[in-house]
Amino acid sequence: MKQEAVFIYSEEQLTYKFSEDHPFNHLRLNLTHDLLQSAGALPQDVIIPPRIAADEEIELIHDTAYVNAIKSAGEGKLSRGIANNYGIGTEDTPIFPNMHEAAALLVGGTLTAVDMVMEGKSKHALNLGGGLHHGFRGKASGFCIYNDSSIAIEYMRRKYGARVLYIDTDAHHGDGVQWAFYDDRDVCTLSIHETGRYLFPGTGNVNEKGHGQGFGFSINIPIDAFTEDESFLECYETAFREVIEFFKPDVILTQNGADAHYYDPLTHLSSSIKTYRHIPKLAHKLAHEYCDGNWIAVGGGGYDMWRVVPRAWSMIWLEMTNQTHLLENEIPKDWRDKWQAKAPVALPASWTDPIDMYPSIPRRSEIMEKNRKTLDKALFHIRNEKN
Repeated sequence: MKQEAVFIYSEEQLTYKFSEDHPFNHLRLNLTHDLLQSAGALPQDVIIPPRIAADEEIELIHDTAYVNAIKSAGEGKLSRGIANNYGIGTEDTPIFPNMHEAAALLVGGTLTAVDMVMEGKSKHALNLGGGLHHGFRGKASGFCIYNDSSIAIEYMRRKYGARVLYIDTDAHHGDGVQWAFYDDRDVCTLSIHETGRYLFPGTGNVNEKGHGQGFGFSINIPIDAFTEDESFLECYETAFREVIEFFKPDVILTQNGADAHYYDPLTHLSSSIKTYRHIPKLAHKLAHEYCDGNWIAVGGGGYDMWRVVPRAWSMIWLEMTNQTHLLENEIPKDWRDKWQAKAPVALPASWTDPIDMYPSIPRRSEIMEKNRKTLDKALFHIRNEKN
């Protein structure tokens, strides 16, 4: 019997770690796993450990020379100059021991999710360790060594002959995935992200539409800084519905970066957790309407790993498994007690955001009244000086 959903996870995924103070910290996976288990939403029998991707699978997208360079770097055998040519050893993507093995495990997790869905063993699959959408054929970029989403898409095309719809709601444009399939009409990419005028990687303009046979199959919606829930969700729902009706995929792959939230320190958008409840809800609905429920979800960005990411990513799993009623409860106290000592901020007690999360924005009448009082005070002093 086909399972509703499977959760790809192992603490070995935390070995993808650049340094103690690097913003990309896969402790997020552990926090989310523990939150779901504390909520009683993640039984052990649905958790599947990831496998390590084989070199030939990674090389569906990445050059052999690049893979060999990553291996050498992880063994401490790559010079700084050559490393920089491959985009590693940089501030964004530093070298760390056994980086090939760690990155290959994240890729293997996404491929494990793919096989579970495409072989009919599960309707949905979630690998939060994936979503590294900036990796290029021969170069690392933006914290991403191997591009698991691109590899998974090419893997699905070759092994299952699938037409793949890739939806990316990370605040950063999904450039690596877009360029990998820019001339491919069997892969459609839709990215909703903060405009590249302000944010890495600086791409994702509306005129990036694809090339050759792929023209029209790359869709970008760059949104301005400070975009809030209502505007973000209007873009997301309108575009998703129109694109899926146009493309009619066999499977949906969603990248679920959680960095469009107001609290995120690396972006300038103003979404609340409301957006992260709705994103998987629509993906779930449309997967069943258009492709027999075939939905694979991966993680991505998200740099407020204490207050935002565990809640946002948990909502994907709760939606996949029809357990969203648990969002009516408080965040489990045992989860907060376990992690609060390590957190630099107060952990949330609620699945919703605090009503005072946004700073108070003064209205015109308030500004005018303040200005009037300031003027009256100045005039009072002037008159007193004359007298």
